[in-house]
Amino acid sequence: MINLLIADDHATIREGVKKIIAEIPDMQVCGEAASGDEAFNKIRANGWDVLLLDISMPGRNVLDLVGLAKRQSPHLPVLIFSMYPEDQYAIRMLKAGADGYVTKDSSPDELVTAIRKVAGGRKYISAAVAENLIDELKMDKNIPSHAKLSDREFQVFLAIAAGKSICEIANDMTLSAKTVSTFKTRLMSKMQMDSNADIIRYALQNNFTELPLNIR
Repeated sequence: MINLLIADDHATIREGVKKIIAEIPDMQVCGEAASGDEAFNKIRANGWDVLLLDISMPGRNVLDLVGLAKRQSPHLPVLIFSMYPEDQYAIRMLKAGADGYVTKDSSPDELVTAIRKVAGGRKYISAAVAENLIDELKMDKNIPSHAKLSDREFQVFLAIAAGKSICEIANDMTLSAKTVSTFKTRLMSKMQMDSNADIIRYALQNNFTELPLNIR
């Protein structure tokens, strides 16, 4: 029997997952958490075979929570269950220690398959995420971080280095703020950065502040 702990701040999501799992004879939901802090406290109780973890909840940051879960229970598989697109967050979550990533618009069959895989000690990612991982492995690690960026990502990088906000960049590039945020997420993942301060520091160290920053 695969015992699941569901951590999601939306009761309707938890109820939906429970209904799906109720139809699976060798799985059962044994615990629920509605915040990062509650999830961590329940992880410490042990007895779980899989943690199904929402990417965005009140309390502890999900990246911190994945790390804490792995330190507390190294053999507990963590399956991220998210409304956010894989191309924005999956690789970052996997690098943080998660064992799989499945989106909330996936079919019930895919969710069950993902749970089975991580419970069996394997990883679960979609074909698209696998391609992205392969692309990262192919990248020459000796090339500068900024050389890994696409043209759009590089434009956003320069704009952030110049101190522009997401809304300002979106206006300059005639894009939506959401699209600019996606470019920012991708560039920060490729450059292994966590904040605007990291981007600005890199730009200063590599003399990008001397380049023209007009991104139109």
